[in-house]
Amino acid sequence: MNISISLASKKTRHAVLKPSSNPPIIFTPGEKIRDQAGFMRGHGTYVSEGSLKATVAGVEQNINKLVTVSPLRCRYNGEIGDVVIGRITELVHKRWKVDINARLDAVLLLTSIQLPGGELRRRGMEDEQSMRSYLSEGDLISAEVHSVFADGSLSLHMRSLKYGKLGQGVLVKVQSNLIKRSKNHFHNLSAGVSVILGNNGYIWIEPTNDNKDPVGFEVDLQQVVEIGDRQTISRVRNVVLALSYYKMLIYDTSIQYALEESNKYTVSDLLTAEACYDIVNLTRHRLQAMDE
Repeated sequence: MNISISLASKKTRHAVLKPSSNPPIIFTPGEKIRDQAGFMRGHGTYVSEGSLKATVAGVEQNINKLVTVSPLRCRYNGEIGDVVIGRITELVHKRWKVDINARLDAVLLLTSIQLPGGELRRRGMEDEQSMRSYLSEGDLISAEVHSVFADGSLSLHMRSLKYGKLGQGVLVKVQSNLIKRSKNHFHNLSAGVSVILGNNGYIWIEPTNDNKDPVGFEVDLQQVVEIGDRQTISRVRNVVLALSYYKMLIYDTSIQYALEESNKYTVSDLLTAEACYDIVNLTRHRLQAMDE
């Protein structure tokens, strides 16, 4: 077992990256944001003594005259069309309860899944009795948000062939606000692994299979993953956690750049603070150069 020891004076200041030219202003609960005159109160604010004040610790965001405060940390608030990754927690009457890192468990109705083989028909008593053969407690799934209920809970669906039960891979949990919203959340990286970036902060990493059939309910959990694929998955996992630690947006380009910069380190070296700082700093510079 290798142990790395260094003096405190020689350690990298890895708490934050180099400050940008316009760092955001973080408001604490009860702190005055601005005078209310001419502005409307939005989420995360309240009115007191003619001033708008923050109710949560976060960053001010303005939409015309509407003032809101986006919290630094919060539970996932889903929107219709979001791609999510969840874990089955319970089977109830004609539906599954799914943990998606939200305030309330989401609901996946029996009528919101595509039956094995793509068969289109009404769901009967036999389908309800065989629900556990499709999905059981503890299974990981990828799905899409279909609707939002009045209490804020979400209804999911898996009617597309790209959604379904997940097999061999690694689940990584990050803050949901670090996932960049895009049209596509399913990506094949050049390293030979595939990632699903859930809008709820759950990221799934698995080996890329060019001959893979559409995702369904038939998953071979006994299949042996090659050692090379396991090392690549571990590298991607460590890179994603490094981006999350430094609060960088996580999307296909940032992961790919960070993965390329990590090639000079071993997989175990990516667990050290100095290596994470170096990789994330180089990735940030590449992203900034691309935007300029």
